Amino acid sequence: MAPPSESSQAALLPDLPRGPLCSYRARASFSWKELALFWEGEHVLHFKKTIFSALERDPLFARPGGRELSMEKHQELTFLRCKRVFEFGSLLVGQRLQSPLTVFGSAIYNSGSERHFKYIPKLFSMEIFGCFALTELSHGSDTKAIRTTAHYDPATEEFIIHSPDFEAAKFWVGNMGKTATHAVVFAQLHTPGGQCHGLHPFVMQIRDPKTLLPMPGVMVGNLGKKLGLNGLDSGFAMFHKVRIPRQDLLNRVGDVTPEGTYVTPFKDDRQRLGASLGSLSSGRVCIVAMCVTNLKLAVCIALRFSATRRQFGPAGGEEIPVLEYQLQQWRLLPYLAATYALDHFAKSLFLDLAELLKGLLEGNGGARQAELGHELHALASASKPLASWTAQRGIQECREACGGHGYLAMNRLGDLRNDNDPNCTYEGDNNVLLQQTSNYLLGLLAREGPGGPRCETPLKSVDFLEAYPAILGQRFQVASLQDCLDSSVPLAAYEWLVCYLLRESHEKLSQEKRSGRSDSEARNNSQAYCCRALALAFLERTVVRRFHEHTHAPGVPRPLRAVLRRLSALYGLWSLSQHTALLYRGGYFSGEQAGKMVERAILELCAQLKDDAVALVDVLAPPDFVLDAPIGRADGELYKNLWGTVLQESHVLERASWWPEFTKKPAVGSLSSKL
Repeated sequence: MAPPSESSQAALLPDLPRGPLCSYRARASFSWKELALFWEGEHVLHFKKTIFSALERDPLFARPGGRELSMEKHQELTFLRCKRVFEFGSLLVGQRLQSPLTVFGSAIYNSGSERHFKYIPKLFSMEIFGCFALTELSHGSDTKAIRTTAHYDPATEEFIIHSPDFEAAKFWVGNMGKTATHAVVFAQLHTPGGQCHGLHPFVMQIRDPKTLLPMPGVMVGNLGKKLGLNGLDSGFAMFHKVRIPRQDLLNRVGDVTPEGTYVTPFKDDRQRLGASLGSLSSGRVCIVAMCVTNLKLAVCIALRFSATRRQFGPAGGEEIPVLEYQLQQWRLLPYLAATYALDHFAKSLFLDLAELLKGLLEGNGGARQAELGHELHALASASKPLASWTAQRGIQECREACGGHGYLAMNRLGDLRNDNDPNCTYEGDNNVLLQQTSNYLLGLLAREGPGGPRCETPLKSVDFLEAYPAILGQRFQVASLQDCLDSSVPLAAYEWLVCYLLRESHEKLSQEKRSGRSDSEARNNSQAYCCRALALAFLERTVVRRFHEHTHAPGVPRPLRAVLRRLSALYGLWSLSQHTALLYRGGYFSGEQAGKMVERAILELCAQLKDDAVALVDVLAPPDFVLDAPIGRADGELYKNLWGTVLQESHVLERASWWPEFTKKPAVGSLSSKL
């Protein structure tokens, strides 16, 4: 694609306002506009600009202005905004289906067939409003134990959806509390003769779209106030023998004939499971992108603040920006590097998911498709924990790095932290999900070849394990600081670390089984220090590899190579440094110089990236209207913006409404005990 002309680039990426941040922008080693075009592409930048401009012009998306909304008003505003987004008509079908607000439509599109697509136009016209109901009151991560049932009745060609007791109530379902009219409900499918075919999704109407009253046999309600995300009406539902047509079974991986026979297009259980796992991965892949967005916003706010907040300085001299202090760089710049690395990974993982879903839509039930489903499930299961935990730690670090100003709600860091928090839990508890990834990796050891396990997979995420025995013999050989400043160094270390933890986890699991423990007991006793660390290290290695390959590709414009490669190296070394004890314990590091070399390299990369930090943030930052943080605005007028916003808050200069109480002094001791 030809680069945009100067006039079109100026319209797409207008100059940022002049102010205190200009000094850092002038010191940048690259053009932020060139990096923005390379990183996002002209089409995505144009799409974002169109959306942001439309939202900024619409009063419905204006900031509430200091007043805290009640939960009901907050949910009403969220619904009205969702409705307005649909009215804009700017979202493509695929983008709508991947929106968290239309996860119902995504489930239908990915798990259903042509007979279910009638719901899609009704969803886009908001004739109906959907939700995704998997979790129950007593079961979440253990989906195999979900207790809602769907018994097929061949006499009427209907499924009977039933909650056996209150513990089987669907719980923590977004949109279900007040607004959803339809739900994709997961239930155990039973056919005549008593055979259970496991968990399957069904489309159910739960409310009348004209009145929002529950349908017969459905009890549905709101969960109440949460720690965050209170614009989303999370709810619960119970079903008492609700009958739905046979055709409302989402039948991508399995169906029931009118007579009651279960049929599936997949040749064996592994292929059917691979297809099911791929569909379940969709939500986790979207959550990764949500976490990256939260981290982006926090990092943009904290680094713009750090570049304009001046404290201390040389004796008799001017105060200097806190970004000039090494400690502030060490606290924040690794999270800037992590934002870029995880952003690239999230985009590439989405393309992997698209490949899988394309195969499902085309009816591809072959061995490669099944393998792709299993591999993507392993990647998605570990990427959600890594992204959500990185964002959670990063947002908190950004909050603290902004001092007291970061604690003001108007600067958004508290809301970002609270709204990101549930990403660590929904669509699977992080620690439980990591077991899915470690189980996948341990299973690869069973595929023994002449030199080690046979590990050729569609996405090549585990191909390096074919050299498993040889990699375990490698050691850290970097001789100089300069040699350590490349992401190939942490990439090689991560390959050793994954192999080492795979061996340790396998040996621990085998030892537990030799001791007479059952398979489940053995796996349970192997998580801490072994399998959990294995899954995280594997995913970190995957992120490091993909970012390394991206930043070292020949298509990277020459002026951008140095800064992108520094980001890649910093992310890799910083992530690796959290495993220093394991690297020494396993013998990859020896002597104190190895650990010191990594620490020195991290600090050197922070120093090299310090002058580029503001320009790197400018690439990521949305318009001030969207960022919505006085201390993070693009003009860098930190104190002017903060002071102005404080004075615009409601009732800031008025005396307290309860001021008469202040004039009534207490009678000290009048309530002392008479005992």
